[in-house]
Amino acid sequence: MFTYKTQQKVFEIGGVKFGSQAFENPPVLVGTVFYHGHKIVSDPRKGEFDKAKAEELIRNVEEASSKTRVPAVIDVTAESSEAMAKYLEFVVNVTKLPIFIDSPSIDVAKAGFQFAKEAGLLERVAYNSITAKSKDEEYRLLQEYGVKAVVALLYTDRVIDVDARLKALETILSKASTYGIEKLLIDTFVIDIPSLSAACRAMIEVKARYGLPVGMGAHNAVSSQKKAFKERFGAEGYKACELTSNLMSIALGADFLLYGPVEAAKEVFPAVYTMYTAYRYLARRKENLIQL
Repeated sequence: MFTYKTQQKVFEIGGVKFGSQAFENPPVLVGTVFYHGHKIVSDPRKGEFDKAKAEELIRNVEEASSKTRVPAVIDVTAESSEAMAKYLEFVVNVTKLPIFIDSPSIDVAKAGFQFAKEAGLLERVAYNSITAKSKDEEYRLLQEYGVKAVVALLYTDRVIDVDARLKALETILSKASTYGIEKLLIDTFVIDIPSLSAACRAMIEVKARYGLPVGMGAHNAVSSQKKAFKERFGAEGYKACELTSNLMSIALGADFLLYGPVEAAKEVFPAVYTMYTAYRYLARRKENLIQL
């Protein structure tokens, strides 16, 4: 359990707080909907999907968040501009939760920004994500649409290198303020099991040096090798491995967690609640904390 000499920044997005000293604020849990291969999507290009099932999944997240008092975010990803607009329109009409606009295509993300701006939702959204390789065009687009909250993914080819992640962050920080990005959420980049430990170590370094809210897509440690894990451990064993990878970052004080598909909410929220509640009692006794 760590406490930091560096003042920790707290950013609010859609009424949800990201960041704090050790367990002062609960970690924010981010689940993805309409992801590649999502069974509720019938046509990913046109954005056609089972609305009843999608609403059920979002209601499950809301219920889990309400029961545990652990805040939630819906990460909306899409494969086309048309689909992004349809997905966002549906989600904002179903829930008041904050939203991450998520797409590897800047043109698709642009459609999300356009919708958010026209609907007056910019205070409720964040862009997921920029990297050290993001071009000025992407930053200018964020500035043009007034997107102030952004996830910074510390992607690196050196997946088990902590210093490479910190160097990526320095590159991003040098540009972010220039383009009006006020709320940076740092994703320390997980792609496989070896990278998970490096991402956790980088998370501690980022909070110690910069005081920024930090988290990761820890489930990638297992989901990127889903077939191999299922063949070795079976479906139940795979779920246990994925949940463990998610909890590893929470145990070390992550401010947010991209836990993967929203279907996992029923397992993730109670598990995080248990860990957060236990550590919160320890955090109240300041003498038990390790200062960094």
